[in-house]
Amino acid sequence: MNNLEKYSLRVADSSWILGCRLAEYSSNGPFLEEDLAITNVGLDHIGFAESLYKYTAELLADGTTADDLAFKRAEHEYYNVQLVEYPNEDFAYIMARQFLFDVFQYYFLEALTDSKDETFSALAKKSLKEVTYHLRRSTQWMYRLGDGTEESHDRLQKAINHLWMYTDELFYMNDVDKDLLEKGIAVDLAKVHLEWKEKVKEVFDEATLEMPDLPKFSLKYGKDGFHTDYMGYILTEMQYLNNKYPDAKW
Repeated sequence: MNNLEKYSLRVADSSWILGCRLAEYSSNGPFLEEDLAITNVGLDHIGFAESLYKYTAELLADGTTADDLAFKRAEHEYYNVQLVEYPNEDFAYIMARQFLFDVFQYYFLEALTDSKDETFSALAKKSLKEVTYHLRRSTQWMYRLGDGTEESHDRLQKAINHLWMYTDELFYMNDVDKDLLEKGIAVDLAKVHLEWKEKVKEVFDEATLEMPDLPKFSLKYGKDGFHTDYMGYILTEMQYLNNKYPDAKW
C-alpha cells in the first residue's frame, strides 16, 4: 500500500471510528433534539469515511471494496487517531472528545481544500460545511457545561484532563505525512496545531475551563497502526456480522 492510500485510509478511519462511537449513543441523548443532533453528526462522519474508502478502493484497483476497507481489516491495519477510540463515559466525555476533534478536523479540512489531489480537495470542501456545524455545536456545549453549574463544569474539566493526553497524536507527522506534504497533497500539521491551540484556548477561556499541561502520552500512535485496548472491542462489535456471515448479500 503506497503513502497516498495510507493517508486516505487514515483520514477515513478517524471519522469512521468516531462515527461508530457516536452511533453507540443513539437514543441516549439528554433530550430529543440533542439525541437527533449527535446521531446526525455520527452519520456525517460515517458518510465522509465512506467517500474516502471508495476513493481508496479506486486507488488500490485490486478488487477491494469500500466495505472491505471498513469491515475486513485487522486492528493494526486501521490508522485512526487514538482519541476517537475513547468510550462514551458520559455526556461530558462525549462532548469534550467531540470538541477537541472538531477543532482539529475543521482546520485540517480547511487546509486540505488546497491539496493537489483533486479528490481530497473536493471532499474537504464538501465536508467542511458539515464540520463547521459540528464545531459550532460542540463549542456551544463547552460554554453551556463549562460555565454552567459547578457539577457540569467539574465533569467537563475532568473529561478534558483525561482526554488531553490523546491530543498530541493529532499533530504527529510520520513518513506518510512528510512524503505527501512535499508533493503538495498532505496537510502541514504544525500549522494546524497552532490554529487548534489558539481556538481551544479562546473557547476554554470563555467557558472558564483550563487547558491541561500534560506530558506526551505515547511513542506509539494509531496513525502507525498501534491502538488502545478500546479498539479491539469496537472492531469485535463492528465486524461481528461480517465475520459470522462473510458471504452474505444485503
